[in-house]
Amino acid sequence: MTALESAMGHEIAWPDRQERAVNSAHFAGLGFPGCIGLVDKCVIYFFAGMHGSYHDLTCLRRSSLWGRLGSAQLFDNGQYLLGDSGYIPLDRLFCSYKRTGGDMDKVEFNSCVAHARVSNEHCIGILKTR
Repeated sequence: MTALESAMGHEIAWPDRQERAVNSAHFAGLGFPGCIGLVDKCVIYFFAGMHGSYHDLTCLRRSSLWGRLGSAQLFDNGQYLLGDSGYIPLDRLFCSYKRTGGDMDKVEFNSCVAHARVSNEHCIGILKTR
């Protein structure tokens, strides 16, 4: 955590407009045009201080990012974050479906979300030495 905190502001920072455009182009290639990042235990913004037994949504709600998700300073038109089913969908947060009910469109969407999140999950695993 000390290393992460020391990188805040210069290495770990919310992407500027140009970086958001680059991120959006990357995620467009994965089927998510407008996505600028992933919400999970680690993103370009981080919130520390709650242990692992807290639900992801609880951590997000207690972070300073929660109140800023609609900010024009953080997102350009059509941009959003992508999360798994542990979150709730918001204007700027698209999430996997909790229940698909056998709906193949929802199943396919969840599969695409999982595919987009694989490298993020691997990175988190490395950070946690798993």
